[in-house]
Amino acid sequence: MQTIAERINSALEGITQAATSVHRPPNSVKLLAVSKTKPVSDIVEAYEAGQRMFAENYVQEGIEKVQELEHLTDIEWHMIGPIQSNKTKVVAEHFHWVQSVDREKIARRLNDQRPDNLPALNVCIQLNIDDEDSKSGVKPNELDDLIQFIESQEKLCLRGIMAIPKANPSEEEQHHTLGKLKELYDHYHKSLTNFDTLSVGMSSDMNAAIKNGSTMVRIGTAIFGKRG
Repeated sequence: MQTIAERINSALEGITQAATSVHRPPNSVKLLAVSKTKPVSDIVEAYEAGQRMFAENYVQEGIEKVQELEHLTDIEWHMIGPIQSNKTKVVAEHFHWVQSVDREKIARRLNDQRPDNLPALNVCIQLNIDDEDSKSGVKPNELDDLIQFIESQEKLCLRGIMAIPKANPSEEEQHHTLGKLKELYDHYHKSLTNFDTLSVGMSSDMNAAIKNGSTMVRIGTAIFGKRG
């Protein structure tokens, strides 16, 4: 049975191989460890192995972990799950990144509730790239308006886009979806100052995502094991 440290090393090796296969530097892709439903002890184990970026899907669970590990001051916490309006305040107060911004109301509340003593909150817009009814996110044709709004908010720093492509796509579907994401990312990366993040790719599709320009992969199962 592999340890968490060994799994992190395997994930990093996989990132390196996928990146170099398309002539990208390995450090152009960041590893985000998705720790939802996992105990704090697992996060500490990953931290001791050198991992610093962690993601949570559920607000209350995430806040509890952030507070319990606040002595580890160099952890970077990402919220990647949906946020209800009544939870924006605690998210704005405790997280460094929110990758699941999908409407103006949530962006406005995160901005207004971000404490003055903290740096701007890094945000990604969640795209519903395959137009699935079961998923959150804006449609590509709604992206411009939300980008303009976030750019107008003083306490938000727009870093990029996040997407969860459909599960078990055909090779053709996957190629089309990831290609569309890369096209959108490249367009805004050229025109916006801090737009440097394409957050796409999980344990099952990491290689394809990296080959299509992902700058951040979100890995849970391959690091922490299956969820109960």
